[in-house]
Amino acid sequence: MPTQSPLAVIAIGGNSLIADNNHPDVAHQWDAVRATTSHIARMIDQGWRTVITHGNGPQVGFILRRNELAAHEVHTTPLSLIVADTQGSIGYMLQQGLNNEFHQRAIPKQTISIVTQVRVDENDPAFDNPTKPIGGFLDEATARVFESTGWRVVEDAGRGWRRVVASPLPVEIVELRAIQQAVEWGWIVVACGGGGIPVVRNQSGELRGVSAVIDKDRASSLLAQQLGADLLLISTGVEQVALNFGKANQRNVDSMTLAEAVEYRAEGHFAAGSMRPKIDACIEFLEGNDNPNAHCLITNPDNLERALAGETGTRMIRGA
Repeated sequence: MPTQSPLAVIAIGGNSLIADNNHPDVAHQWDAVRATTSHIARMIDQGWRTVITHGNGPQVGFILRRNELAAHEVHTTPLSLIVADTQGSIGYMLQQGLNNEFHQRAIPKQTISIVTQVRVDENDPAFDNPTKPIGGFLDEATARVFESTGWRVVEDAGRGWRRVVASPLPVEIVELRAIQQAVEWGWIVVACGGGGIPVVRNQSGELRGVSAVIDKDRASSLLAQQLGADLLLISTGVEQVALNFGKANQRNVDSMTLAEAVEYRAEGHFAAGSMRPKIDACIEFLEGNDNPNAHCLITNPDNLERALAGETGTRMIRGA
């Protein structure tokens, strides 16, 4: 069995796989994937064991739109199956991008994707209060049309209107042992895509999919905790976390302790639809992980290596 080395769970945002909102097509998604995997490959070349998770918000929106346009011709797809679809497609892209990097760099590694179910509590209050944005941004008039057909819509952090669905908290990663074994044997693993396929257990104990989207960062945090990871690295659209974001007194943060993160969160510095889930995920990771080396990094893909070297990004640790 391979010698154990530091383990990182890297959470890639679905939006970071679309570098240019004016060019969201698959060819440009490939460009973004290849750029991201080149950075991850360098990290692996430095000795990191790696599990990669990814978001799927824009991709779910594309599939929903296809469903709507084709509804007069073919059946629509349940949200749980859409999450499964995106796990397969984005996992394939990450696999190919990383494996090509390994080939070019003569790194004796290979990437696999594990279609991952994540159990949620069927009584989670989130089912009565949908808050998770999915799909693309809408103008208010279009959003109201969706609202009239049964969707819940909200204004999202000043960026436009979006549809929202239930976002229950992850309780159990069903395929956890398979992920653990793959990591132990040296595989680079893609798992928990899109936060995992949301499932509940029925009265017979059998798993069933539900219409929801689990927050990718919260699922990644749970996975990182249960794997005892050294690092939870959240790759997003900004180089650093900021306080007073978008205001004249905005201040980027190089590092923060767990206590400071809790305080900043209580002061309302992090928007619910953007940075708040990432901060929540890091707090939960540090609180729920016994690994004394556990820490978090938040940065964008282009600065991943610089953040690892302590040159940028926002680092979160338990204490000073």
